[in-house]
Amino acid sequence: MKELIKTFYTGFREQDAEKMISCYHDDIVFEDPAFGKLKGANAKKMWKMLCKNAQDLTIEFSDIKATDQNGSAHWEARYTFSKTGRKVHNKIDAQFEFRDGKIIKHTDRFNLHRWASQAIGWKGKLLGGTGFFKKKMQQQTNRLLDKFQE
Repeated sequence: MKELIKTFYTGFREQDAEKMISCYHDDIVFEDPAFGKLKGANAKKMWKMLCKNAQDLTIEFSDIKATDQNGSAHWEARYTFSKTGRKVHNKIDAQFEFRDGKIIKHTDRFNLHRWASQAIGWKGKLLGGTGFFKKKMQQQTNRLLDKFQE
């Protein structure tokens, strides 16, 4: 299963959403602070959107661990946040569960307050740690996902 995780992040590094999605089970459940919980086709569509819209994205991954049932990895993304033009260095810890040789559950954890401070600036520093900000952000990211045309 370590190879599956490596394939997933190699796909992300190459901005190859199809390679990433090939690692996901059809019943995938993805969750992170930015999008909230996404299931099935929406989780796959999110990676297509992120790969297509990426600006100067670099991905590094490390500390991959896996058994037949679950796994974990650390990954870091560096990119320019398109809405503000600000540079972001996001540090993410991922947890995985596997079924039928694929990823069935993928949970990314990162400090949303730190991300918001980098991506948005002083407003992000002020509001990024609040439940209000998290809810608003998830509404906006899910709206973008709904509008995204593959």
